[in-house]
Amino acid sequence: MLQLAVILPTYRERANIAPMVARLDAALQGVVWEAIFVDDNSPDGTADEARRISLTDPRVRVIERIGRRGLASAAIEGMCATAAPIVAVMDADQQHDPELLPKMLAAVESGEYDLAYASRFAEGASTEEWGRPDRVKASGLANRIANKVTGVELSDPMSGYFMLRTETLRADAHRLSGVGFKILLDILATVDRPLKVKEFPLNFVARIEGESKLDQTVVFEFLVGLYDKWLGRIIPTRFALFGTVGAMGVAVQLGALWVLLKVIAGERFVYGNWSESATFNTANTLAAIIAMTFNFVLNNELTYSDKRLRGFGPLLRGWAQFGLTCSLGLLTNVGSAAVLKTIGFHSVVAVIVGIVLGSVWNFALSSRFVWGKY
Repeated sequence: MLQLAVILPTYRERANIAPMVARLDAALQGVVWEAIFVDDNSPDGTADEARRISLTDPRVRVIERIGRRGLASAAIEGMCATAAPIVAVMDADQQHDPELLPKMLAAVESGEYDLAYASRFAEGASTEEWGRPDRVKASGLANRIANKVTGVELSDPMSGYFMLRTETLRADAHRLSGVGFKILLDILATVDRPLKVKEFPLNFVARIEGESKLDQTVVFEFLVGLYDKWLGRIIPTRFALFGTVGAMGVAVQLGALWVLLKVIAGERFVYGNWSESATFNTANTLAAIIAMTFNFVLNNELTYSDKRLRGFGPLLRGWAQFGLTCSLGLLTNVGSAAVLKTIGFHSVVAVIVGIVLGSVWNFALSSRFVWGKY
């Protein structure tokens, strides 16, 4: 009977798939197990490599996700896709030692513990082979914050290597945010009852093949995950992110407006036929376009990081679609500001009111037509 499912979220890990399966086979002798690779449509053929191995080894399965990304959500999908009573999550990049799996399995099967995890900072653990002291320091700070959020004192709550009973996960799967990259933190912060946790020291090593799945947005995603646990059910996380980027766009538009007014109202047009109102409208239109471009770039990198557009063609097309879908919001923005300016409102107030009136429209259509599905 199936005892254990090992979930391995992947992106660009083709070269690591076969060695990882071999290491699992060596470590789990005497255990009935399966490995589920959850791949976010890797361009290097990671999913195809997993499928190739599964033709001769039925213990290997693959879930290929199209149009969505994220470590936490991938882990959740993989854990919900197995019939095994116990499930483990670990990286496929060979930085996590599979030799710990039998010990973790024994701890959970004993009934004494609800969850077992591998810690980079427990007594006997090591990160020297990792060779990233900057990441070690950042992880230490994140762990201290995570302990405050979860109320559980662990040496490494940011660990991506853990094991628990599948029924525990499924009971609260609908409440998990799936935001960010640390699913263990998500589970610890979501489950109502206190979990009995067994800690195992981990010798965390440098990756052998491939590239890190964590990019420059890793700290941002951590903060987003914390926000989602605190306020995500009051103000949807995606909308809050979009609004935050929009607020930053306000500063960009005001700054651009100031510069453009200086240029347009400069010596070149002093003796021209430009009225004050026309000068303001022209400058504000250009400033709004600059702010729109700024918003598109940040939303693509942060708000919609799981659906991020890549490559010159997709980015140019996405920018054009973003501009098109936001055109009504842009007209509302500029038009309402022009009206308010005409009737005597201060320029800053007029611009801010215009931005607010166009923001909801911008979010609704861009979510649907730029980073969503038609």
